[in-house]
Amino acid sequence: MSGGGSEGALRRHRIAVIPGDGTGPEVIREGLKVLRAVAAAEGFELQTVEHDLGGERYLRTGETLPDPALEELRDADAIYLGAVGHPQIKPGILERDLLLRLRFELDQYVNLRPVRLYPGVRSPVGGLAPEDVDMAFVRENSEGLYAGTGGFFRRGTPQEVALQDSVNTRRGVERCVRFAFDLATRPGRRGHVTLAHKTNVLTYAGDLWQRVFDEVAAEHPGIGTAYVHVDAACIYLLENPGRFDVVVTDNMFGDILTDLAATVQGGMGVAAGANLNPDPGGVSMFEPIGGTAPDHTGRGTINPIAAIAAGELMLRSLGEDAAAARVDAGIRRAVSKMRSMRAAEMGFSTAEVGDLVTEGAVDA
Repeated sequence: MSGGGSEGALRRHRIAVIPGDGTGPEVIREGLKVLRAVAAAEGFELQTVEHDLGGERYLRTGETLPDPALEELRDADAIYLGAVGHPQIKPGILERDLLLRLRFELDQYVNLRPVRLYPGVRSPVGGLAPEDVDMAFVRENSEGLYAGTGGFFRRGTPQEVALQDSVNTRRGVERCVRFAFDLATRPGRRGHVTLAHKTNVLTYAGDLWQRVFDEVAAEHPGIGTAYVHVDAACIYLLENPGRFDVVVTDNMFGDILTDLAATVQGGMGVAAGANLNPDPGGVSMFEPIGGTAPDHTGRGTINPIAAIAAGELMLRSLGEDAAAARVDAGIRRAVSKMRSMRAAEMGFSTAEVGDLVTEGAVDA
């Protein structure tokens, strides 16, 4: 969605910024540096409002996502997220009550993960070139095993039973699949969609996904299609990633596949993602895929490229394609000079990488 403003007036976009914990504020600082530079170059304004949400706030107040904060986020044009987490907080609290609640409350039903190998970035999968790794994962982001349905029976006893149900609605599956087919028609994509699932075992959910996929495919005769079992998709990501253009899958499978794909593209230091509500008036959230990296906090050694790339995704969602192209150019120039994408091995500090991207983006 685009920010407000009339034709000919200065374009403004209201960005809610959640710097988060650990190295989150450090990478978001560099991302904002780049975003403000390209905004100035392209003649629009970013109005940013910082929100104190994450592990540190939870430890101080016991709050994860207060209702007033959620309502403020609803009014933004986009949300720019660092990373949240704290070693003193039990796993699952922030993930469920902050991140998942944001996705569900704002109906961010598509998790979009572009996967590309930048020139000069070394993939741990030997022999891969940039032309071999250029795909986009469309992960259903609001249902599946992450819906939180299920429960315990006789918890804490030798007879304990734990149930975790995968919720798959036709509406949820169909809108995700339709987004994938639409994405396959856009410039830069190759007009092909692959469904990754496990239909031979997950006969109910898999059947729904396959039927919806086939029905939507019939409406797009110009789009090539394929089906792969999710375990086979893991193999193909390592052996032949070039076979994939757009991949659509469910929430859990998408979580696993996109982390593997991040490794193929050079690691979490370059992997960015978007939690999208592409409907009119929807608010989407953009983030680097890596975590808070507490061991690197305050040392200036964390790689900000993923956060900067998340900013590029945000610009595209706001309709600022020229600015997004500048960011892409800046990233490509920066990574060509970096020794590694790994933290503390980049050959530059966090701020220096941000400067490299900014210079390349402004010059583009």
